[in-house]
Amino acid sequence: MEASLWVSKTGLDAQQMRMTVISNNLANVNTTGFKRDRAVFEDLLYQNIRQPGGSTGGDNQTPTGLMMGTGVRIVATEKMHSQGSMIQTKNALDLAVQGEGMFQILQPDGTFAYTRDGSFKLSVNRELVTSNGMPVQPSIVIPQDAESITIGEDGTVAIQPYGNAEEQVIGQLQLARFVNYAGLEPMGKNLYRETSGSGAALLSAPDTDGAGRLAQGALEAANVNVVEEMVNMIETQRAYEINSKAISSVDSMLRFLNQNL
Repeated sequence: MEASLWVSKTGLDAQQMRMTVISNNLANVNTTGFKRDRAVFEDLLYQNIRQPGGSTGGDNQTPTGLMMGTGVRIVATEKMHSQGSMIQTKNALDLAVQGEGMFQILQPDGTFAYTRDGSFKLSVNRELVTSNGMPVQPSIVIPQDAESITIGEDGTVAIQPYGNAEEQVIGQLQLARFVNYAGLEPMGKNLYRETSGSGAALLSAPDTDGAGRLAQGALEAANVNVVEEMVNMIETQRAYEINSKAISSVDSMLRFLNQNL
């Protein structure tokens, strides 16, 4: 009977972790380019009391076995990389990816990170950077005489110089694609790190080789559905309550035995 207490305890732990995942999704509902997490459960090892197909004498075999489960745990949190809705900002440096792909960012240690957050700014050197000052790769530097900036769906960056009727192309943005986006490691600051599970980054210009198109003057909102997360929260709360009820029931059974035997 004590095993029932430990099985229910694993259920409480798993539902508490799932509630943390849901809370993080709701907390980031306004985070640009955020991708919601999904908790993945698995059952724990089983106590094999009677093996299926075991001999019962003669040529007879047991059609089923007797295996007692030992509980549940969360084995993974999977990022759901579905498209978020577009928010129009009218800011020339705001970019949203429509389709597959991520922006490549150069970190201070010289390694690359990847993001769907296209709310870019200009550094003191007029370089295109993230909100945390990390430059976009390939590097894009906006000249001082730029009157306007145009970024095409194919990632072409052009400027209109003051007093000049002709546009000048100054750079080309690229997008990174991965075989398994769920294998990327979230780092915080709206950044992801490449891992062996995600595969190496495949760089290409937007709108080529399966990469998405860029939308200037727009940002991608978080793909969190508040109503769905609230339903998941209620479901998690009910599962937590039923596991608590199981512990309470086992405790009552043990108390009955102690008092009457």
